[in-house]
Amino acid sequence: MNIRSLKHFLALADTLHFGRASDECHISISALSRNIRQLENEVGVNLFNRDNRTVTLTMEGKKFLKYARDTSNQWNMIRHELTETPDQLRGEISLYGSVTASYSFLFDLLSRFRLAHPGIEIKLRTGDPEHAIAHILDGSEDITIAARPSKLPRGVAFKPIAISPLLFIAPIEQLVPNVPTTSPQDPKEWANIPMILSESGVSRHRVDDWFAQHAISPRIYAQVTGNEAIVSMVSLGFGIGVVPKIVLDNSPLADRIQVLDVQPELEPYDIGLFTLKKNLKNPMVEAFWNLIESK
Repeated sequence: MNIRSLKHFLALADTLHFGRASDECHISISALSRNIRQLENEVGVNLFNRDNRTVTLTMEGKKFLKYARDTSNQWNMIRHELTETPDQLRGEISLYGSVTASYSFLFDLLSRFRLAHPGIEIKLRTGDPEHAIAHILDGSEDITIAARPSKLPRGVAFKPIAISPLLFIAPIEQLVPNVPTTSPQDPKEWANIPMILSESGVSRHRVDDWFAQHAISPRIYAQVTGNEAIVSMVSLGFGIGVVPKIVLDNSPLADRIQVLDVQPELEPYDIGLFTLKKNLKNPMVEAFWNLIESK
């Protein structure tokens, strides 16, 4: 077994797709399939279930996944310790954040990181920020960027980057009779307005608390994944939504949206980096983490 086999396994375990994994590893699908079969022969069990349509990890594969991630991290660390130029970091780190985070924060951070550490390969995935901490806890990413929840899971480190207000937004034009373009004034009026909210996560918890504090039973029109989708639905006049200001600032639909003056305001987003505390022993993770301090 060699480190390349583990990297091929990790790529397939993360994507569960031979085509995407082969592209990530810069090898052919047939070579990737052959390497995975060889790895399975070495460990003596099937690590994946695959058919013509799907690829999934077996129970044994899920157990092996933790070993592969730990071993890959250890390899990166020892390679750094043994290199002839210890001041030059080499290896790879994985990052995860929303598309909005990529526009707003990661572009600057990645630009400076690339200049300071050209020997480090960066793997960036975008997706729903509500899954950011889960990706840290299961070891699928080294660093993620998202809003800080009210309580951090044990073993997770957080470094703040910026504060973003959490806003009630409405369409500029009233396209549906019960979707107002001004702030509702009382609980009865709020209760008749279709709301477009996140399925879960920090913003959903905060808006749910806000409604509870004001004895409002909201009418939920839609629960969506991703703040960008909320902006889209509000711009079409389907209801009132709640999004961080940073999302609205980066939205191409911002000119179709207005911010409602709702008091008291929702607690703002505290946006920053997440990683496992033990990951900070990895010099590459530490180097990226310290970008915030040196900014």
